[in-house]
Amino acid sequence: MSNEAFNPQRLLVARLRRGLTKTKLAEHVSLQPRSISAFEKDEFPPSAGTLTKLAKQLRFPANFFFGPDLEIPDTRSVSFRALSRMTAGERNAAMGAGALALALNDWLDGRFVLPLPGVSDLRSEEPEIAAEVIRSDWGLGYQAIPNLIHLLESKGVRIYSLTQDTRNVDAFSFWKGGTPFIFLDRSKTAERIRFDAAHELGHLVLHKHGGPIGQDAETQANAFASAFLMPPSSVFRIVTRPVTLPRLIQLKKTWGVSVVALAYRLHKLRVLSDWQYRSMCIEMAPYRRNEPEPMKHEMSQVLYKMFSTLRAEGINKSQIAKELCISTAELESLTFGMDVAYGDLTAGHSTSGRADLKLVE
Repeated sequence: MSNEAFNPQRLLVARLRRGLTKTKLAEHVSLQPRSISAFEKDEFPPSAGTLTKLAKQLRFPANFFFGPDLEIPDTRSVSFRALSRMTAGERNAAMGAGALALALNDWLDGRFVLPLPGVSDLRSEEPEIAAEVIRSDWGLGYQAIPNLIHLLESKGVRIYSLTQDTRNVDAFSFWKGGTPFIFLDRSKTAERIRFDAAHELGHLVLHKHGGPIGQDAETQANAFASAFLMPPSSVFRIVTRPVTLPRLIQLKKTWGVSVVALAYRLHKLRVLSDWQYRSMCIEMAPYRRNEPEPMKHEMSQVLYKMFSTLRAEGINKSQIAKELCISTAELESLTFGMDVAYGDLTAGHSTSGRADLKLVE
């Protein structure tokens, strides 16, 4: 255990990460809620025995609760997609994950030179125009994007993953200083994750310094994502009538989107009439959860390169977790299961949108 003093803010982070209220945590460790409040307010620290119980219940090493404060993302600057389904506990768990990811990101930033952010502030633009501007800025033209996560990382976006305890969060994003962060639920289909990533890019581009909130902001981010992934010129050039469901299933592979997202886009661009779209929605009902002919999941290229380099230097995930005072399971939950470096070293990687980085000398 560290020689530093107990840090009450770290108890708060751990409690948030597990989505627990003070009352629930107190119940789990046979304490009164006022004791948890006293610990978090720094009125007095927990005894060694109580800290052991807290650490076990919260699934953090005991030394996690010693050390400097962790930065918790400001909920006012975070975009949450599933506001209607998300519980307070899930929101808190996501904020706790964000705090741990920021600590991991600082640890990695101290060892590697990462791509500089290249995401413009376009809050004055309409979503479709903003998507076109970003495509132009990034030299994409009207071509399909082979690997969206690689592209975003090459533009300085830091991407981390979420786990089942935040499943109703879907995805979220925020700016920390001048650096954009996106968190993605890795349990979804690859097509939905791509759309979520584009949606969060929309928030980063359109809502960096505030703007619409709630459903208006979500509608704007959805419109941006649709236009960014499926630009009109590309759609009009490739899609020919008649548009049938089997044809849609083939076409969706061109842009790496779900069959439902593609049908919606075609309706928005008037390729499908209202009647055709309604009929198509009925046909697509079985595919709202189970994507037909699914694509492979995209993986983080930046994490792959960094952890591969660290592994080559003899630094394994247990050592990284130990330095961060978290469990290896927690580390894996933030980094797409760590498959990127400690499992299959080739799956899900390509040279498109290459993210260059180097070790800090």
